[in-house]
Amino acid sequence: MKSNKTISKSFDDFLEEEGIAEEVNARAVKKLISIQLASTLKKENITKTELANRLETSRAAVDRLLDPANESVTLLTLIRAVTVLGKKLKLELV
Repeated sequence: MKSNKTISKSFDDFLEEEGIAEEVNARAVKKLISIQLASTLKKENITKTELANRLETSRAAVDRLLDPANESVTLLTLIRAVTVLGKKLKLELV
């Protein structure tokens, strides 16, 4: 029987070898934040239009903020959004 060395590799190792670890991680983080923002809006009965008003921005900008695939949202925009929702954004290096 042949031993398959790739089976023992971790998923993180695979992503590194493929050169896509940073991209996959960024997408996962953005998706998680988008889901948490959308959940907060729903829980607190805040519409996208209301969030746009609170942020003094357009509804289209809020759509981009809540779009899990849109990775171009800045850290400042995320902080402003969570602040107007009475939350805090926590980032940490591990």
